[in-house]
Amino acid sequence: MLKEKAISKINELKKNIDNSGLTSTSIIQKNYHYEFDAIQDGKKIKILLYFGKKGLNLVIQGDQKSTLYSTVNNLVNEEPVLGLTEAKVEEPNSYIGTDEAGKGDIFGPLVIAAVFVDKDSKKELLRIGVRDSKALSDPQIDFLAAKIKNICKGYYSIIELRPELYNRKYEEYKNLNKLLSFGHSKAIKILLDDIDAKTVISDKFSTQGLEIHRDKSFSHVEFIDTEKAERFIAVAAASILARNTFNKWFYELEYKGLDFPKGSSEKAKSFLKRFLKQNEYSTLINFAKLHFKTIKESLK
Repeated sequence: MLKEKAISKINELKKNIDNSGLTSTSIIQKNYHYEFDAIQDGKKIKILLYFGKKGLNLVIQGDQKSTLYSTVNNLVNEEPVLGLTEAKVEEPNSYIGTDEAGKGDIFGPLVIAAVFVDKDSKKELLRIGVRDSKALSDPQIDFLAAKIKNICKGYYSIIELRPELYNRKYEEYKNLNKLLSFGHSKAIKILLDDIDAKTVISDKFSTQGLEIHRDKSFSHVEFIDTEKAERFIAVAAASILARNTFNKWFYELEYKGLDFPKGSSEKAKSFLKRFLKQNEYSTLINFAKLHFKTIKESLK
């Protein structure tokens, strides 16, 4: 039985940790996985072994830039993954990059984009000035987004969670990082279903990894989550497509005479208070991210 294989495997992994001189906690059984912690000098790395319809799936959680993470990874993984410090991550010739826009904005959607690049498209994207969207004005973003779509010829995907859908999804996941994991994974899967990419680079937003990391269908793919990932051209291109789609939501409302502010500045907070004085709270589901602390404070 698969569960028996999981028990045998997790005990084997724990033995590898113990034999290395690291300390480990007792194995805990959850509904669909076994887990234990590897400990050194007060720092912990969690080892989880899932079992289900897709077989056994090993997940390692913790600070991916730490020495302990690398040590544990090499002890329990048959095929160690690439170290994730900035110095160790080199840009592949072809790969998928992902990034998001809108996660810190009170109003508007959360948008996640994924872009596949190869040697030729990378050269073209660099030529037209693709870089981190945070260094670009909105007109530049809108101009470059159209160019990126033409250069990448359909090898991109965009997941837009407009406020109403965002709020429903947040109720489902109860956590922003889990929601981001869902969005990034969906955008990546759309491309991987059509493209034989061997590497995916995403901007790191948590230590938990993406949902898709646990999908055995993509066990041949190297998933890299690293900080400041916009230094990679595909991630920068994805950041532009995400921001462009984010901007379009505001453009649509401006056309209707509704001028919602971006971000979470005092201007946005003041606008929120005025909006709630003039409108029913129930209408806010169509415009704002309801779990934000700012929303709750404005209701007092």
